[in-house]
Amino acid sequence: MLPPELPPLPALTHAEAELIDRYLDVVDLLGRVNPAHSGDTYRGLRAAQALVGKATALRDALTLMHLRGEHELHGPTLARALRVLDGERRTGRVALPPGAD
Repeated sequence: MLPPELPPLPALTHAEAELIDRYLDVVDLLGRVNPAHSGDTYRGLRAAQALVGKATALRDALTLMHLRGEHELHGPTLARALRVLDGERRTGRVALPPGAD
């Protein structure tokens, strides 16, 4: 049986697609570094080291958008793209888990 088909990505410029990809790269690494989640320090160290390069790529994507005259981020469209790409789960790894109070 095939998995359910994902909704299509909204129409994005190349620069917007690059921004989304680089943002999710950074989010994934931040989720691995999050000290509120179990894991070993080496895994967090490796993620933190990789974060430098991914943050630079994110900056470069935003710089390219700005230089090309794309001065506004279209939040609803970009949020739809993030949802299609499992952004809610991925960004959830950055947040604190629910408290056991």
